[in-house]
Amino acid sequence: MPDLKRIGHKGADLIAPGNTLESFDAALAAGVDMVEFDVLPEFADGSGRLVLAHDFETSAGRTPLTLEEGLAHFCQDAWAGVELDVDLKGVGYEERVVNALREHGLADRALISTMEEASLRTVRALAPELRLGWSVPKIRRNYLANPLTRLPALGAAKVVQRVLPRRAARAIAAGEIDAIMSHWALVTPRLADAIARAGGELYVWTVDDAERIAALERIGVTGIITNDPRLFATA
Repeated sequence: MPDLKRIGHKGADLIAPGNTLESFDAALAAGVDMVEFDVLPEFADGSGRLVLAHDFETSAGRTPLTLEEGLAHFCQDAWAGVELDVDLKGVGYEERVVNALREHGLADRALISTMEEASLRTVRALAPELRLGWSVPKIRRNYLANPLTRLPALGAAKVVQRVLPRRAARAIAAGEIDAIMSHWALVTPRLADAIARAGGELYVWTVDDAERIAALERIGVTGIITNDPRLFATA
């Protein structure tokens, strides 16, 4: 079985606030193979610049890094060989992200992920060399964390578990995407097998439990995204 890719979510969000240089460096110190970060357009100041932020509520009270600042950080020698998961949180700025990755010489070790299927098609047309990851399901809140929505969410997950393997494998085989970025509740051995047979990769988010990390590794997923990459040492 190939080695599990260890991926830091927003860097290492449980060690230092995510999408910051401190969080990225904490992930690097923990030995990650890939770092995930989020890209949004900053409209609050009218500049339209691209910044590293999951949303503007979580980054309130601090000035977010620009995309250029983040990419310049990843160009340093210490980051050589570490892959980048560039997660787009909206639509309409795909070309700007592609151009920034190319300008910094990082396209060859970057994967662009998003829940927006239209963005995937846009990036594929703009940059066939870039790996693409489709994030599923398309949700903005963690319904499993709320006791009132947990049971319905688990029921919905069971339905998706049945249909996702075939749909994912078909999209990978058609060259539309290279990877699935899946919430852990949707991951089954059948999904992992279907994606592997299609020649794709399966990344799982967001797993902050060492036992679950170990169980997913046994299934044969490609990589696991966590807020605390120190957990990989104990899984």
